[in-house]
Amino acid sequence: MMSSPDLLLKNVRPAGAGHDARRTVDILIRNGVIAGIGADLGAVDAPVHDAEGAYVSGGWMDMHVHLREPGFEHKETIATGAAAAAFGGFTAVACMPNTNPPIHTRDVVEFIRKKAESLAVDVHPIACVSKNRKGESIAEMADLKEGGAVAFSDDGDPVHNAKLMRIALDYASMLGMPIINHMEDLALSRPGHMHEGKVSARLGLAGTPSIAEDVMVARDILLSELTGGHLHVAHISTRGAVDLVRQAKAKGLKVTTEVCPHHFDLTDEEIERHPFDTNFKMHPPLRTQDDVDAMIEGLRDGTIDAICTDHAPHSIDEKEVEFIYAPNGIIGLETAWGVSVKRLLHTGVLTLDQLLDKLVAAPRRILNLPVPEIKVGATANLTLFDTDSTWTFTKAHIRSKSHNTPYIGSEMRGKALAIYNKGRFVTAG
Repeated sequence: MMSSPDLLLKNVRPAGAGHDARRTVDILIRNGVIAGIGADLGAVDAPVHDAEGAYVSGGWMDMHVHLREPGFEHKETIATGAAAAAFGGFTAVACMPNTNPPIHTRDVVEFIRKKAESLAVDVHPIACVSKNRKGESIAEMADLKEGGAVAFSDDGDPVHNAKLMRIALDYASMLGMPIINHMEDLALSRPGHMHEGKVSARLGLAGTPSIAEDVMVARDILLSELTGGHLHVAHISTRGAVDLVRQAKAKGLKVTTEVCPHHFDLTDEEIERHPFDTNFKMHPPLRTQDDVDAMIEGLRDGTIDAICTDHAPHSIDEKEVEFIYAPNGIIGLETAWGVSVKRLLHTGVLTLDQLLDKLVAAPRRILNLPVPEIKVGATANLTLFDTDSTWTFTKAHIRSKSHNTPYIGSEMRGKALAIYNKGRFVTAG
């Protein structure tokens, strides 16, 4: 990371809505603000980075990560999570509250923000819906918002009590903030260790059925309609859930959703192809090809608003156990762009502008945060990237403290090259 309030980016192609990505320009940054955009800005008293024709967009945001701090620093810290984010091209993340203590009081929100002040990546805490994430009583939402929380969730677990969810949507609506729910009916899902289907039957593993997600999504959409509250469906994974969100949007309800790259890329058959490899164990679980197809359809038609990673670090000793005892989750910040370009851009599912919208603007619209712009006078919040490089993801690329990913050895398309944010320039080298 280089502190660089002044920087000249040469030979970049601005991409995203309102930009012609065929046009190569220079971007001059002064004191962290875009001071000039034009062809060959010439000699200036500032460090120079020649991007050699790479694209530049507003900085990407991952609105669903687990940074583990406080309490589980052996898995990840705010600093190592931010390093993984920067390598992956993200200038901002929103971190989930299943820490110890949980993000259920203002002091924990402020602790996280303080820890992130010196980092190049913006870290936005998502606070608990309920005190201690126990699902029994509402957290002090207004105080949490004043401390800097951007949304509310008990992620890691659902808000299982329907009355509590109704109250939460009411309160959050008054505050103008979304409730992000982990969509799982526990009575239907436990003790599932993978998707319930033909593969789980062949492997002899207890499965989590799709209906466990669908039932909770349906319940929460009804509560959103009743309260007028903004419901955000976390890490959607089933065809039924996508259909329910599509119907809710058609009715004009305040319902949004996100999907992880592994849910539009991998299926439950990977657990059979890589017998009981715990790096393929996550929640929601990898599902069927039909569900993957539904994620693709939802991204294409706009039902699915944002792409996130659900970055969930676990230490080696936690993951290297029998499949049924391993925790759910994989890291994803370093691989999100390579998988998304390969599966969505080069297949024609999304245009570059559409893909960038799901990584730049949509997450911030959902969380009511300013969307970075490439224009003179704007604060410089940028991601440099390409879409054509072919590379193999290895352990050497991992900046996270944990290595639990199924993508080691996988071919990627497109690479994040650098970020500029908060007066700091970080390359992926």
